[in-house]
Amino acid sequence: MKKGETKEQRFQRIAEKRVRRLIINLKSLANCSNKRLFEWNNEQLKKIWNAIDKELKSCKESFEYPKKDKFTL
Repeated sequence: MKKGETKEQRFQRIAEKRVRRLIINLKSLANCSNKRLFEWNNEQLKKIWNAIDKELKSCKESFEYPKKDKFTL
């Protein structure tokens, strides 16, 4: 955490970097759609989209239902 930075400011700084990186990686994956350079089948695409959907759902849920770090009764 940078000196004098609030938790909200830290979230914004880090989340923006990670979202930008995610978008860059998705665009890179989209480059694999070039049929002149790559060949794939529907089963492979289904596995890719299922894996991405699963991780995206998990990420969304972590924001909706944050895990508690410590045990309480």
